[in-house]
Amino acid sequence: MENDEPASQDPSHDSTQSKRAQIEVIPCKICGDKSSGVHYGVITCEGCKGFFRRSQSSSVQYSCSRQSNCPIDRASRNRCQSCRLKKCVAQGMSRDAVKFGRMSKRQRDSLFAEVERHRQQQRLQANSVQEPQPLPAYRSSKEPREQSSHLIPPLPPAYPYSVEPELQGCPPEVHPYLDCRLGEAQAQSLAYRGSHRRGFDTTRSTPEAILNMSGIEVGIRPFDPESSFFSYPTSLHIEELSASIVRSHRETTQYRPEELQALRWKVFSREEIHAYQSKSVDEMWQHCAVRLTDAVQYVVEFAKRIPGFRQLGQNDQIALLKSGSMEVVLVRMSRMFNTENNTVFFDGKFAGTELFKSLACGDLIAAVFDFAQNLCALKLTEQQMAVFTALVLLNADRPCLEDRERVQRARRDVELALSHILHRDNQESLLHKLYQRVQVLKSLCALHIEKLRWFRQLYPLTVHSLFPPLYKELFGSDTDIQTLTTH
Repeated sequence: MENDEPASQDPSHDSTQSKRAQIEVIPCKICGDKSSGVHYGVITCEGCKGFFRRSQSSSVQYSCSRQSNCPIDRASRNRCQSCRLKKCVAQGMSRDAVKFGRMSKRQRDSLFAEVERHRQQQRLQANSVQEPQPLPAYRSSKEPREQSSHLIPPLPPAYPYSVEPELQGCPPEVHPYLDCRLGEAQAQSLAYRGSHRRGFDTTRSTPEAILNMSGIEVGIRPFDPESSFFSYPTSLHIEELSASIVRSHRETTQYRPEELQALRWKVFSREEIHAYQSKSVDEMWQHCAVRLTDAVQYVVEFAKRIPGFRQLGQNDQIALLKSGSMEVVLVRMSRMFNTENNTVFFDGKFAGTELFKSLACGDLIAAVFDFAQNLCALKLTEQQMAVFTALVLLNADRPCLEDRERVQRARRDVELALSHILHRDNQESLLHKLYQRVQVLKSLCALHIEKLRWFRQLYPLTVHSLFPPLYKELFGSDTDIQTLTTH
């Protein structure tokens, strides 16, 4: 059993002491303990730094007595040396890593940006004390439909973005969606945007539970089934809808464009790729299911902020998320795709198709990468991407909708918003190309469900016991698989 080393007292580190003090706000990325700086290319504590240094000896060989998936945290880090080393490599630790003092300006800027985001999250969490009122529980579609006085209120923005001049909101007295002023709700952060961001609780999440995870009440109008909210779209209405969707998109993306641009230099090494390829099929599927579930959580938060989505009954909201969340994830993935080397941002670095070899789904992975490459070729702006994802989600052809007409009206307004933005940008020709991409999305999602069915036949216990509940709820049940594949 390894014993952690005491903190280094090397006087040569004095010149970077103030910078290290800033970095130490981020916990060790291996075990979560208090970090002491960047060691072997990764923010770690002294214990994990010393462990990795000792592991590089040619005489050291570790093996796991379990299934090579032992949890590594502050309490358990010394129990399995093999899994601890595996996590070190997966996080990017390397003997050849550039030392902190020799990092490029871009690397240091990216690092300190992560520090500032972590501090911001801590401040916002400390100030966030108000408990929201939950929504009523999800009811079966067989129960009688009643008028609800509840809506899913939008969470406050994670960053104080301002709307572009051409999408500035109208005065409060004519604002068609909120009874409060734009930017009035400034509170908790959605998540801290880094490889150690605070995620959602995927161990207890279901669509119903997530929809009930409301933010601070901001005076949203209650749902009225007889409302003529969508009956008379005006240019002002469409302008405000566009602005609202763009804000929702920016508040709920896992990474901002400038962050992704700064991270383009982070690619997986051969050793790291080999570590992923060495995972068993069920281990890699479980890992990707967790990552996909994280992305779906952000899609749910995006949907909750879309005015047209908020005007729907909760059963229809859940039906749209069950059948459309994967499509939105695939569209959003194109934002994290690097067309220069055909890689996608995954687990904190950019990865090619070879990283996912152990999934045994080469055709699906290749098709997903092709879709991302082709969507990137359209060079959509963030505003165009935002409204397009809303259009993908609000699809009146989804199964199990109770009020299909209301969904269709909401979609019609989003179509007008997308046409408005493309016309303003002199890119009307993109509209037909985007509709073509929607058809490809349906094929990709059907292929995903087909692969999941194959995997579940081979590893039923893994799906039942280890997959996130939200993933199983969205994609894993027999009924949902049959519905999604026949749709």
